[in-house]
Amino acid sequence: MTAAIEVIGLTKTYGDLRAVDGVDLTVGEGEFVGILGPNGAGKTTLLEMVEGLREPTAGSASVLGLPAWPRNAALLPRIGVQLQASSFFERLTAREQIHTFASLYGVAASRADEWLERVGLVEKADSRVEQLSGGQAQRLSIACALVHDPEVVFLDEPTAALDPQARRNLWDLLSGINDSGRTVVLTTHYMDEAEALADRVAIMDHGKLLVFDTPAALIHGLDAPTRITLTDGEVLTTREPAVEIARLAEQSRLDGVRVQTGTLEDVFLDLTGREYRA
Repeated sequence: MTAAIEVIGLTKTYGDLRAVDGVDLTVGEGEFVGILGPNGAGKTTLLEMVEGLREPTAGSASVLGLPAWPRNAALLPRIGVQLQASSFFERLTAREQIHTFASLYGVAASRADEWLERVGLVEKADSRVEQLSGGQAQRLSIACALVHDPEVVFLDEPTAALDPQARRNLWDLLSGINDSGRTVVLTTHYMDEAEALADRVAIMDHGKLLVFDTPAALIHGLDAPTRITLTDGEVLTTREPAVEIARLAEQSRLDGVRVQTGTLEDVFLDLTGREYRA
């Protein structure tokens, strides 16, 4: 597998705080990787160093075979970056915003308009950014990051401000981008999002990379019991679900039964704990 991103011993310190602590990470070309972690785990700082936005204290990061730092002008047209906090030019409409971003990369205005349609903002094309809702502004930010057809896309909590319907629509968009051969890396707090979209998931805490594997492998490694919920509300917990299901079948009690194995959320909580993080 050819590496689109190669991170070796990447570290960022602020005084005594090790925001990112010796992370090694390889992302293959065309891979979709999700990065999970509690608040303050180091996800955004890691991404910013890989994107070339922040200087590492130690270690290195390369994207598409080129060093990310010092900020590499040859790399910029080949990557797309959607930051956690959207930033736009003042007093411009949504259409003017994306046309401006497109012009920076020599992309035709017609292509930019296509992206407005893909993220569902055609009806808001003539609205100024300050008139957009949080979710609409987030979708415009993503469109601006993708308008130049980058090979590698970095998305920092792209669905944080979206309602459930908009989230699912964006999942379809991101899956399509990845299916067309692009490499996608996103941070998210939504376990279902990472489980549905990512080929592999990295879980970070206290600046360290704890695990990096497929969602299925991480869940299997947890060895969590299976929960079987019956229509009357009874919950059965077992490590031999086939035996239990067969017993229920003999009793004609399978109608409406819900079977749930371990989830990525179970893995996350097992690794990072359950205490509240501000």
